[in-house]
Amino acid sequence: MAKPEYHFGLHSVEALLQTQPESILSLFILQGREDSRLTQLLTQAAPHGISVQRASRDTLAKLAGSPQHQGIVAAVRAAPSLNEQDLEQLIEHEAQAFLLVLDQITDPHNLGACIRTAAAMGVHAVIVPKDRAAGLTPVARKVAAGGAEKIAFIQVTNLARTLASIREQGVQVIGTLLDEQAKPVDQCNFSGAVAVVMGAEDTGLRRLTQAQCDQMAYIPMSGQLQSLNVSVATGMVLYEACRQRGQEK
Repeated sequence: MAKPEYHFGLHSVEALLQTQPESILSLFILQGREDSRLTQLLTQAAPHGISVQRASRDTLAKLAGSPQHQGIVAAVRAAPSLNEQDLEQLIEHEAQAFLLVLDQITDPHNLGACIRTAAAMGVHAVIVPKDRAAGLTPVARKVAAGGAEKIAFIQVTNLARTLASIREQGVQVIGTLLDEQAKPVDQCNFSGAVAVVMGAEDTGLRRLTQAQCDQMAYIPMSGQLQSLNVSVATGMVLYEACRQRGQEK
């Protein structure tokens, strides 16, 4: 039997109780903590027969691997990893697939923030390479504030090859890059099945990734800074895509 994963934080555990309560093996609660938010979560857990244990702050920090556990940690059955085949099936079932691709984002805080925004904007899946990229760690889940439990997270072996494959399935791939041929993001067409590709703020998109993009977009800026944190830039691009897709509907 695989070792359990430990998810922590109020939003993350609440999302688990709403979407995957059967995956929770037990809850660990900060000893002595009694408040309405915690009581609400315990009330949600009760019908599912989830074991609840009281634990010290230090014990929760060890389980979570972080002191920022907010007084609650869930031991969860390890979920199966999603891969290229799962992505292919998702696109087959979602005619208007809306995807976020992250190229070599290594900071779990940035990954979590991107997932949180993606979930809020109606993205169906976040796609990352298996190597040289952050995975869905407890820290990333905590920052995602429940978004990681509501959106598919897919790891692929070769990102460029995956982009070529989804293009064959009819998905338009829009990369983000400061480039002479790039268009302002509000002049790009995000209709239909689309994948938005974001690169690391220090290196941008790799050349092989760029080669698989149907068009390039950039965020016009009037200030003196010419770069943004990747999670902030992701939010701005996804909002524009979501706005356009909402007008279509």
